[in-house]
Amino acid sequence: MNNLNTIKSSNAMKPTRRTLLKSLVTAYTASLIPWALAEPVDSADQGAFVAMSAIIAGRQTLDSELAKNLYRALLADDPNFASGVKNLLALVNERKIDLLQLQKILDDEKSPLAAIPRKIATAWFMGVVGSGEHARCLAYENALNAVIVADVLKPPTYAYGPYGSWAKKPNEEVPNV
Repeated sequence: MNNLNTIKSSNAMKPTRRTLLKSLVTAYTASLIPWALAEPVDSADQGAFVAMSAIIAGRQTLDSELAKNLYRALLADDPNFASGVKNLLALVNERKIDLLQLQKILDDEKSPLAAIPRKIATAWFMGVVGSGEHARCLAYENALNAVIVADVLKPPTYAYGPYGSWAKKPNEEVPNV
């Protein structure tokens, strides 16, 4: 009977062990990316997002307020996003995946995690979360596609021309206002 209680108590500990193991793996991976630890985060899940964002964006620093907004929007768009990011970070760490090959490997393996790097990259580089009718623009001039070139190019932070001119095809006439 004593052995049965020992088995039951050890089985009861497995979720805690898994959580601890994931936390340790995340912390270890984040230690490989020291700038990810310097970013202020509200939770371990958000920390995994910031670490994966730094990896995917190839940036040592990211806008912490934008990171919070993007994370909240991605989480609202997909309730399983946080666990997917943590699993992706653990996979990268466990398999020592070359980051330039990450998306190809995930696609070739038909991994359920394959959408995560695309979502993160689209959020950071385009400032958009979601797709189709559910797409939301959270950043424009602060999106990385504008920030990266801002020292040489000055991407407009607004549309030139009258209201709606951005929706016209380039070969259509735009009325003067």
